[in-house]
Amino acid sequence: MIRLESLRIELSGFTVHDINLSIDDGEFFMLLGPTGAGKTLVLEAIAGISPITGGHVLVKDRDVTSLHPEDRGIGIVYQDYALFPHLCVLDNITYGLRYHRNDDLASEKWVKWLMNQLGLMPLADRSVKNLSGGESQRVALARALAVNPSVLLLDEPLSALDPNFREEIREVLKRLHKEVGITFLMVTHDFAEALFLGERMAVINQGRVEQTGAVAEVFQRPSTPFVAEFVGMKNIFPVIFDRGKAFVEELALKVEAAPAKGRGHIAIRPEDIVLRKVAVSENGINLLRAKVLNIIQRGPYYEVSAGTGKIVFQTILSKSDLLEMMVTEERDFYLAIRTSDIHVF
Repeated sequence: MIRLESLRIELSGFTVHDINLSIDDGEFFMLLGPTGAGKTLVLEAIAGISPITGGHVLVKDRDVTSLHPEDRGIGIVYQDYALFPHLCVLDNITYGLRYHRNDDLASEKWVKWLMNQLGLMPLADRSVKNLSGGESQRVALARALAVNPSVLLLDEPLSALDPNFREEIREVLKRLHKEVGITFLMVTHDFAEALFLGERMAVINQGRVEQTGAVAEVFQRPSTPFVAEFVGMKNIFPVIFDRGKAFVEELALKVEAAPAKGRGHIAIRPEDIVLRKVAVSENGINLLRAKVLNIIQRGPYYEVSAGTGKIVFQTILSKSDLLEMMVTEERDFYLAIRTSDIHVF
């Protein structure tokens, strides 16, 4: 397991603030946040590469805070692979073994198994200068795992790959984690990767952890406006709660499990706002008349902005729905929002 206790990193102009985090043995844990949030600093502090100002790093219940990187039992994979260009594939993979006291025969069997799992045996003697992005990332994975670490740290390993290689390595990571059974901690800013790979996650922003929990829980029930926006809710509004309703400016929305009174926020996913041509009242539905303000194509779907009073909502439509309903700017429609789809925090 990995445990961070009040981890603090102070740099010129940036601070990681007292991170407390616990990651279980064998877990695939995701650390998410925007660029510059402090994700890589936390990863490098665990690996012993980045100096810390305060707190403790524990791995397998052993305090490794003062240990050198090679003594921590940790492997790390960077997005730019960091392979040695003068070495072949096999020599890159086995490079770290010289710094570890391992049984030579056991290490040879382990490396051979890894290379077979990653499809690298045919490339063993090839120069790493002649590898594709996906092949280079698989070599970097094999090198990090060759020393049989108890923890594997991954710093945005998919971000430098084109879409085809990204999907390939994502599948490799999922399979490898299942087969080797060690703890994976992966840094990313892409929540699609977190949904596919992760079991639990933490969201970090400006050096502070905003929320920790199961991946599905964080995406479905964000606890702060930042997390709600980061996971794609988009429709986020400060509100005043009163008598089971959320008041956004002059607009009153019925919500479930609302506080009796007080200030807070609501968030609604764009896909949970349904555009309708006619008003049909239903129990548990907020029905709002709104004018279409803007339509933007986003690949396979369209993002539609619709305003009611001072409030603008974002929803999405498929191309067929857009054409069938003849949705155009300046036309009036109705927005149907289930009370159960309005997230309260």
